[in-house]
Amino acid sequence: MKLHTLKPAEGSTKTNKRLGRGQGSGGSTAGRGHKGAQSRSGYAKKSGFEGGQMPLQRRVPKFGFKNNSKVYFKAVNLDVLEGLAAKANAGSLTLQVLIENGIVGKNDKVKVLGRGELKAKVTVEAHAFSTGATQAIEKAGGTATTVK
Repeated sequence: MKLHTLKPAEGSTKTNKRLGRGQGSGGSTAGRGHKGAQSRSGYAKKSGFEGGQMPLQRRVPKFGFKNNSKVYFKAVNLDVLEGLAAKANAGSLTLQVLIENGIVGKNDKVKVLGRGELKAKVTVEAHAFSTGATQAIEKAGGTATTVK
């Protein structure tokens, strides 16, 4: 076997139709059908175009409002932190620990909420804390550190 003798396996490749290259190459329309926009050169279907029918995007009414300056937090409850503290054997639950354990994503802003009970003495890092969560963490002997 030599480099110049290599070729694809039998039947694995297919030659493309050579359309619009004279008689016998797909007929006068070259596989484009008769007339209409698709038969013309330079035709590009716009996304959402429905052949002249009023497109769905314009048929459905507009509603709602998206506030671009609102900060969305990923909620993490105390019961989740308790389980993580037992599993990870960590004295501090930093954002990095939460990301590595798949609790939050690396771009998420984290807010600790007060559902459940925290028995472990841990230092918790998050972007925000609810009042109940802060009290529960401090009651267990830990600290709640807010990160920017």
